[in-house]
Amino acid sequence: MNARTPRGLLTGPLRAVRTYPRRSPLTFGYVVLLLLGHVWVGSVLAADRADALRDHVSTNLDNLHDHPVTALLGSALLFDGTLTEVLTTGFGSTLITLGLGVGCCLAWTERRFGGPRAAAVFLGGHVLATLVTAAVILLALRQGWYPEGVRQASDYGISYGAQTVLALATLGVPRRARLPWAAFVVAWPLAGGGAWPGPLPDFTTVGHLLSAGFGFALAATVALTASRRRRAEAPAPADVRR
Repeated sequence: MNARTPRGLLTGPLRAVRTYPRRSPLTFGYVVLLLLGHVWVGSVLAADRADALRDHVSTNLDNLHDHPVTALLGSALLFDGTLTEVLTTGFGSTLITLGLGVGCCLAWTERRFGGPRAAAVFLGGHVLATLVTAAVILLALRQGWYPEGVRQASDYGISYGAQTVLALATLGVPRRARLPWAAFVVAWPLAGGGAWPGPLPDFTTVGHLLSAGFGFALAATVALTASRRRRAEAPAPADVRR
């Protein structure tokens, strides 16, 4: 057995970590910003001021009516999870949204399509899912499916944008693993096991499923466009002469 094999196995991951800021500068900067914001809100600000900030950037109906831009952009600068309570579902959510979604899939999107397009996909998924979810909430309120308190519910974080790039990253998964990956992207928001308040799941689950749908639709569009381009660029078959 080659004694250098274990070291060789570590070479690739170590190189990936070392070159990550250079290969994915936008994602790296965003991750750093999210971590700094999490520490600032959770450990530096007084508890009442931190709660007030979270309430202000929450994308609930009242805030979207009063200050929509601040709520939408501010919400994308915080993540609703934990980095320390490793035995909780909040930590699992952080691993999926911040670690896998932003750290891996947004970085892959940046390398595949470039920084501006990656930012547009992430922010577009965040904004579109939030706004469509708000429309769903209004409908559910009119039908009596959600309680009135949902208008002021706390709803902030990066998970809708992360869910969008998680779905888009289906393009980068080996072909035989794409269906299990897509099933994971759809299933994890449903894994909480909370009771549905009516014929619809809770509004955050609706938002995650919508953002996944946006990501899958974008992935299908990219794949279809690439297929058409390959067919258009393929050389015409030579004439068969007898």
